[in-house]
Amino acid sequence: MNRPTIAQTLDDAARALARAGVDTPELDAELLLAHALGQDRTWLMAHPEQALTSGQQLAFRAMLDRRTAREPLAYITGERWFYDILLHVTPAVLIPRPETEALVERALSWLQDHPRAVVADIGAGSGAIALAVAKHAPPDVRIYATDISAAALDVARANARRLGLAPRVIFLPGDLLAPLPEPVNLLLANPPYVAETHRPQLMPEVAAYEPAAALFSGPAGLDHLRRLLAQAPGFLRAGGMILLEIGSDQGRAVTEIARRHFPHANIHLHQDLAGLDRLLEITLTL
Repeated sequence: MNRPTIAQTLDDAARALARAGVDTPELDAELLLAHALGQDRTWLMAHPEQALTSGQQLAFRAMLDRRTAREPLAYITGERWFYDILLHVTPAVLIPRPETEALVERALSWLQDHPRAVVADIGAGSGAIALAVAKHAPPDVRIYATDISAAALDVARANARRLGLAPRVIFLPGDLLAPLPEPVNLLLANPPYVAETHRPQLMPEVAAYEPAAALFSGPAGLDHLRRLLAQAPGFLRAGGMILLEIGSDQGRAVTEIARRHFPHANIHLHQDLAGLDRLLEITLTL
């Protein structure tokens, strides 16, 4: 019996993924097969006539079945690139998104001028923000990372150890800012901000598989942002800054909330590459 080649396997898998409604069937087929074979996509493209062993076929079929059921690719492979670090991810954590990299960029820019700052990443999840900042921040920057989910903190700690960044981040269990042992100079957060009313509109990968507690925040998606901003004045030092990722339709509402708690601060909205509001920046005066 002829064994299927890489080219044939990819072609069949891409068709199956397309029928299942996956947005990027060819890319996902390549990433899944590369992971199953322990290679990269470049190797696949260079060996289209390579035949798969029976064990490789079984391993790939199991992964493909999960993806056609719309399980996120990152949970199947167990990894996701964010900024310039490769993170381990599980269904206990939200899958890091490229748009959150803008928050890291802005934080690192600010830290170049504040090389002894104390930083807190609130709702750390996989550790994406805290660890990307830890890798590139000046050496005297101290970083806390909090999360209410013990399972998420386990993932974040494991990522820190694997990346050699464990000495740079102190992980603290608890709700929002409550675990912080001291005020900080820079507060970072990608909190839950999806409105419950938007749940039916989400892709199956998100609605059915990612942790609801890391996604949804009340009827308008503002509950966590309200609580965080209400707590923040007691935890932010003079001259400090807050950076929050927000929903694209929340700019005006979140700015109004921020203004109530920080009436004398400089408040600015940053847009993403699509021109949509994505980042709220609050800077306190000295």
